[in-house]
Amino acid sequence: MLVMGSMIGSGIFIVSADMMRNLGSGFWLIVVWIITGVMTVAAAISYGELSALFPKAGGQYTYLKEIFGKKMGFLYGWGLFTVIQTGTIAAVAMAFGKFTAYLIPSLNDAAPIFQSGEFKITWIQILAIAVIMLLTYINTRGVESGKLLQNVFTGSKIIALLGLIALGFIRVDFSHLAENFSLGMNSFNNLIKDPAGNFLKEGWMPINGMTLLGGIAAAMVGSVFSSVAWESVTFVSGEIDNPKRNVVKSMIYGTSAVMILYIAVNFVYLNALDRDGIAFAANDRVAVAASQNIFGSAGTIIIALLVMISTFGCDNGLILAGARVFQTMAKDGMFFKSAVQNNKNEVPENALWMQGVWASILCLSGQYGNLLDMISFVIVLFYMITVFGVIYLRIKQPALERPYKTWLYPITPVIYLIIGTGFCLLLLIYKQQYTWPGFLMVLLGLPVYYLINRKKTKA
Repeated sequence: MLVMGSMIGSGIFIVSADMMRNLGSGFWLIVVWIITGVMTVAAAISYGELSALFPKAGGQYTYLKEIFGKKMGFLYGWGLFTVIQTGTIAAVAMAFGKFTAYLIPSLNDAAPIFQSGEFKITWIQILAIAVIMLLTYINTRGVESGKLLQNVFTGSKIIALLGLIALGFIRVDFSHLAENFSLGMNSFNNLIKDPAGNFLKEGWMPINGMTLLGGIAAAMVGSVFSSVAWESVTFVSGEIDNPKRNVVKSMIYGTSAVMILYIAVNFVYLNALDRDGIAFAANDRVAVAASQNIFGSAGTIIIALLVMISTFGCDNGLILAGARVFQTMAKDGMFFKSAVQNNKNEVPENALWMQGVWASILCLSGQYGNLLDMISFVIVLFYMITVFGVIYLRIKQPALERPYKTWLYPITPVIYLIIGTGFCLLLLIYKQQYTWPGFLMVLLGLPVYYLINRKKTKA
């Protein structure tokens, strides 16, 4: 439930619009989701070996630190706190606020609480912060409180998604599936914009093979963002019964189930809407557009409630898991000392509130959305380094007792490394705006690392 709940947030309801604008074909849309699915499950299978070797809290931070040293572990933890985990918490909370405003239009129409130039604070941002604070408080009450909430909300959204998938084929009067797939290999993109920067629907243009690769890389930014956070379960390994067995199973079963759901939901979009309906859905809310075709006027309310349930449960999983990494870093002298302490409920309350406060600041900044788009490159880069760690440890320490061994080793980690390398190289070639900002955020952690270690040396 933690794996599935952390993965399924707002992305699956939104990103397919931008992906279609980059690809222009239902065929390639499904291909990109399948590539992302293979990539995600291959990573989860590979991580299983590391989770069994290092069955303690901290997850990916611990793996990188144990395999490649403290500096690599710190850089990952730094990126996690500054953008990856907290930025995702902020973005998902904002999605909750925006879809709430869909049901309560007065939230959308209300004047900003504060505005200075382009910077403004709206009631939607305040609602997002309230959600973060509420979920942080619930998780300070003990791991059982967070677990119960996670199970209820994840169970609800899985049932709702299954219902959407089933009804998406039963209730649609006219199927666009054949039409969307008939575009096949003759993919189109390179959309023309008007002087105001809006896409023109008649601006679809044929593309060649090399441009298609750029389109695939740009589209994968959306599918990859929707498929991250499955590793959150490794962050709480220290609080899971028999982690050597259960963390492995939860990652593999959880990621496989979510990717199957994601592909099925995209078939629903392709069945309910034509290419323009997906690519130009209002505010990229492709799920809302599809639901209106499936359920009629009630579709907006149904999908808004589904996204609210989904984002609320997703944020709970991210908040529950992330604080455990920052506590582990603090124990290693790599984070604020007060984050080490557990409260009377045996949870890292200080780390939870630090995470919650920074995520709330990101809500106010208005910049978290851009940061998340740009951090996809860095997330995959860290996944690749961690997956490579499986191969590195096999070579360096072959005698280590491995309670779980990666299925089809070395094929599985190599598959991930090949796809991940291709994704990163294509972004470097075609979409640099998705790469250098994320790199910069991580590199800013280097002077912080050296400052921390200089203080330790002097001490």
